[in-house]
Amino acid sequence: MAEVVSPITRQVTKGDEDTRSPPVVVRLQDVEESLIYDRHGVSFPFKRLYQDRKSIIIFVRSFLCYSCKEYVDDLGKIPIETLEDADIRLIVIGQCAYHHIEPFCALTGYPHEMYVDPQRCIYEKLGMKTEERFTDCAKRSPHVKSSVFVGQMRSIWRAMTSPIFDFQGDLHQQGGAVIAGPGSQVHFSHFDMNRLDHMPITWLLQLAGVQQTLDFSDKPKIIHV
Repeated sequence: MAEVVSPITRQVTKGDEDTRSPPVVVRLQDVEESLIYDRHGVSFPFKRLYQDRKSIIIFVRSFLCYSCKEYVDDLGKIPIETLEDADIRLIVIGQCAYHHIEPFCALTGYPHEMYVDPQRCIYEKLGMKTEERFTDCAKRSPHVKSSVFVGQMRSIWRAMTSPIFDFQGDLHQQGGAVIAGPGSQVHFSHFDMNRLDHMPITWLLQLAGVQQTLDFSDKPKIIHV
């Protein structure tokens, strides 16, 4: 579980946001009736995720992708109570078959909501990128700890040892993040330019209105006595 740091000491500033790619325009009306699936294969309209409450919705590129796995590792450290106190839902959406949800949650320790869009309908209608671009505004995710070589080796090993060998999604598809609701109001959106261009989780929580800052760093902390 991530350490809770209170009061907020690391605000999202305009200078911070300017170092990343600009927000994109998202039309939820185009995808509200698109179907997503839960871990049991039960489908329902996408709009149900944000109709009644504000939701942080994270789209990942592939459950096999090492950077996505490490990002979801950190998402799983967010205490359930922190989200409940802010009346916010946290949701991860993948683009593989629904039977991969439960093993991926077990692997990452992620306790929050997770669904899949196996046909990539929502990804495509929202305009998420289908190729990687590396530019100055696409910053490396602070949540990815592995090097490219080590991360790819781990992804290959997980694919080879999986009971069902598949790539768990289109490897060219990139992900993103949307903060939406209640209703069709979009508060923030970001589309990843590459596998390392995740929106920092602390920023997402603050933009959604969470009044606590969580420390996801693995660095040793100095305790003053």
